[in-house]
Amino acid sequence: MTPKNPAKTSDSNLINLFLDMLAAEQGAGANTLDAYRRDLTDFSEYLSHSGRSFVGADTEALRGYLGDLDVRGFKSSSVARRLSAMRHLYRFLLNERIRGDDPAAILSGPKRGRGLPKVLSIGDVDRMLTRAKDLTQTDVKPTQRLRALRLYCLLEVLYATGLRVSELVSLPLSAARRDARMIVVRGKGNKERLVPLNEASRQAMADYLAAMEVMKPAETKKSAPSKWLFPSFGESGHLTRQHFARDLKELATASGLPARLVSPHVLRHAFASHLLHNGADLRIVQTLLGHTDISTTQIYTHVVEERLKSLVRDLHPLAEK
Repeated sequence: MTPKNPAKTSDSNLINLFLDMLAAEQGAGANTLDAYRRDLTDFSEYLSHSGRSFVGADTEALRGYLGDLDVRGFKSSSVARRLSAMRHLYRFLLNERIRGDDPAAILSGPKRGRGLPKVLSIGDVDRMLTRAKDLTQTDVKPTQRLRALRLYCLLEVLYATGLRVSELVSLPLSAARRDARMIVVRGKGNKERLVPLNEASRQAMADYLAAMEVMKPAETKKSAPSKWLFPSFGESGHLTRQHFARDLKELATASGLPARLVSPHVLRHAFASHLLHNGADLRIVQTLLGHTDISTTQIYTHVVEERLKSLVRDLHPLAEK
């Protein structure tokens, strides 16, 4: 297939048009758009080596790319994500009449077993919370204590709410109002939801903000405060996901837990699975997590099922030993 206007149908231009559509029509967030851009740019680079493009590629070219990913050692989950990106792209090109066919329609992805999310036990989370709180009470420099209070606050709020890490680090300062029992969270697709706070998380935010006020230089106390609860001097204006993830892994090690098993997303998993384990309704957990489709939330029921099976196996008097 030969494009009528090569400039308008260049791969880079089509990627931009596709991402504009995702943002405008589906409310895709910055992280989702960045992931699509990376995946499709890699696909475009592969095609360019043989002088092809999105418009000119056929099904065999797409199969060749998937095979190349396998040779490069990509996991099946990553290959499946790249295939999903290609399917969405070519559906878009077909709808926009940039192509008259969809070469990705008949492709099948790698078979994937449904893996259970990593989950920390309640005891593991309690150890991390205890260690984080201990760090706020040690005799250290004010700047170190402020960092400790921030980490403890982040951890308390994350485990109390199950927020996505991007939602957590970008919380507005208004979320820390002392009388606030609920916070408004802006999640994927720019959708808002209400999430309740517990007393521990509210107290952690109050202690952190009090320490931050003390640390603020006298000449800046009269100036307008940052709009973020966790401000930073970086481009975003607030703490980055990567910075929090590093601090969390250091805390895990200090708590006697393997750092590789701990991440902000694992704490979100813990929030959901611990609620279900204690009898929470699946629909309520879906709402708290901000899942559009309940099938996304249902993965956590498998975590609970596995625990129940092990309890019966280990504790039932007639179970086989």
